[in-house]
Amino acid sequence: MTVKLPFITSDRLILSLGKKEHIPAIIKYYTDNRSYFTPFYPQWHENFFTEQFWRYQLEINFQDFIHYRSCKLFIYPQVNPDTIIGSVNFNNFVGGAAHFCTVGYGLAENMQGQGYMTEALQAGINYIFKELNMHRVMANYMPHNQRSGKLLKRLGFVVEGYARDYLLINGKWEDHILTSLINPDF
Repeated sequence: MTVKLPFITSDRLILSLGKKEHIPAIIKYYTDNRSYFTPFYPQWHENFFTEQFWRYQLEINFQDFIHYRSCKLFIYPQVNPDTIIGSVNFNNFVGGAAHFCTVGYGLAENMQGQGYMTEALQAGINYIFKELNMHRVMANYMPHNQRSGKLLKRLGFVVEGYARDYLLINGKWEDHILTSLINPDF
């Protein structure tokens, strides 16, 4: 059986799994945005910014996709498809009676405020709902990250709760607001 890998397009963007030939662009994306992302990320793995780390990580991402565990996508502008401007990661796939996953995302600091993440998440969620048959996507954000909260609200996510000390972010336990979006066509 051949697995069809995601290649998602929108008006301005391409979303796809990372490939080995993209490793320099991946490292550049994270290196250029390291200080911007640090307040919102778990602590960086000591080898995170190395080719060796990403060779291994991309293989894990591929295996996780073909075994229906996650779908970790990089965002490329259609006008420059060798440049990475963001990521959308659908994780923790649960099937059976649940059919849900979580989503995390990031966008380069210099790409903020141009609607790219709204466009990328709409395209990615559409793929997750239609192609991978998920019923529900959950997204969580830190209360002080109102930009993320407004993005999720714009996309139709509904606040479902508040979790204290939910994730270890940059060495500190952070509270999160819990949201979800339901597939209307499930």
